[in-house]
Amino acid sequence: MKLYRLLTGPDDSAFCARVEGLLNRGWQLHGSPSITQVDGRGYVAQAIVMEKAGPYPGFQPSSEIEPD
Repeated sequence: MKLYRLLTGPDDSAFCARVEGLLNRGWQLHGSPSITQVDGRGYVAQAIVMEKAGPYPGFQPSSEIEPD
């Protein structure tokens, strides 16, 4: 199973620390970061992924969430 997360936040050292912490726990960057500005302040988004063996707690395949 591949896990996916999209991290978002202000473009600051705290955001970089969040990304760094997850990379150090086995997550990998997925694609390039995105950045935008709101009222002159930068906000970033970075997707990360991880390969995980076995079932993931709380995971429901989309076929079980959406009706056929």
